[in-house]
Amino acid sequence: MVKVTELGYIGLHVSNAQGWKDYARDCVGLEVLDEGEHDLFYLRMDNWHHRFAMHVGEQDDIAYMGWRVGDSEDLTDMEDKLQAAGIAYRVASIEETAERRVLGLLKLQDPAGVPTEIFYGPQIDMHMPFYPGRRMHGRFVTGGNGLGHCLISGGDVKAMYDFYKLLGLSGSIEYHLGTPGGVVKPVFMHCNDRQHSIAFGVPGEKLLNHMMLEYTDMNDLGVSHDAVRQRQIPVALQLGKHANDQALTFYSASPSGWLMELGWGGCIPPSQQQYHLLDVFGHAPEVSGIGLDVQL
Repeated sequence: MVKVTELGYIGLHVSNAQGWKDYARDCVGLEVLDEGEHDLFYLRMDNWHHRFAMHVGEQDDIAYMGWRVGDSEDLTDMEDKLQAAGIAYRVASIEETAERRVLGLLKLQDPAGVPTEIFYGPQIDMHMPFYPGRRMHGRFVTGGNGLGHCLISGGDVKAMYDFYKLLGLSGSIEYHLGTPGGVVKPVFMHCNDRQHSIAFGVPGEKLLNHMMLEYTDMNDLGVSHDAVRQRQIPVALQLGKHANDQALTFYSASPSGWLMELGWGGCIPPSQQQYHLLDVFGHAPEVSGIGLDVQL
């Protein structure tokens, strides 16, 4: 049965292009790739042409998520799977496929309203090795684990679970979290050795609550933490270690308002379901009202 293999790329609507270029380069360590398109630039994490397409405009939210399958046969099998489930989709045009730098592409929408793309054959630029925006001790965790994870706000939790299960992800509720509005029970789902690639079940004003990127070296997390603190960027949750993915992380505001979680040391998914009430340590709330007012 065909399944997606990774969260391969993300498109973002951003209103502050220069703010994002500075933040991505100096705070996170991403490579900024500007190919002269007035309303589009890219962020690189590895040898892919890009992992993030930054669409410049008036909005600040997720534009689309791209999920990878192995090859053209898998993409055809995924079409059959979507048809059998009665899920609307369309095959992307040649121009749309070229814009995403892939060989094949399906376009649909998840139950929360996030434009969703399933693709195969990304452009890998081995002639242009990843060049971090600042000095780094290691690299980003990508490869077969994809680019990281996203927490999506809104949408019916059961419908979201069924949709992503159809795409081939597995997972469950992993926390009972205290919030000002009561207890929330977010669902975390994975499709590879990353503990989760998507989560949902936390309310919010934007579709994108936060995005997580992971370093291979803890020192790079520390450098990023220093850069965020030196720039007095609001921090929603202080440094701490999650109970579910075992990652050491912190959450701070991106130039678009939603949160960026930067981390190190994540584990593989557990073989059986479990849930948590609190994290191992840390993650104390610091600044409220920026997307994640939870007690961890």
